[in-house]
Amino acid sequence: MVRLQEVNPDNWRLGLCVRDDQKKYVANSSGLLARAYAYRKNRSNAFVIYNDDTPVGMALYYDCENAYNFSQLFIDEKYQGKGFGYKAAEMIIQKMKDDGVFDKVVLCYVEGDEAAKRLYLKLGFSHTGEVEEGEVVMEKKLR
Repeated sequence: MVRLQEVNPDNWRLGLCVRDDQKKYVANSSGLLARAYAYRKNRSNAFVIYNDDTPVGMALYYDCENAYNFSQLFIDEKYQGKGFGYKAAEMIIQKMKDDGVFDKVVLCYVEGDEAAKRLYLKLGFSHTGEVEEGEVVMEKKLR
């Protein structure tokens, strides 16, 4: 069963990582944690994604102007292709809806990351037509 746990002193050093060919698309756990710290005043929320008691990935979102920024999501190379990313993303989007501060979520993915593009389209995100610093911008209305 997929569950989310906030990053804490007991779970932040898990050594989770993506495949070598994916490293150009997604930050590693250190990058995610650095970004969570940098955006701490924007209510950053960093999570470890678990399948039962096994850590399988990490995710991060924070407040950004008038939307949630779904900044990071990755599944460790050993656990990819099992639906953990999709289920975790659904749970995180529900957390945003429950929070209720903003009406939309924005995110970016690196051009060429077809797995991320498929995942976000499946979750109901749509392209905005914008590209920021080489990353394709998508958004999803929450209500």
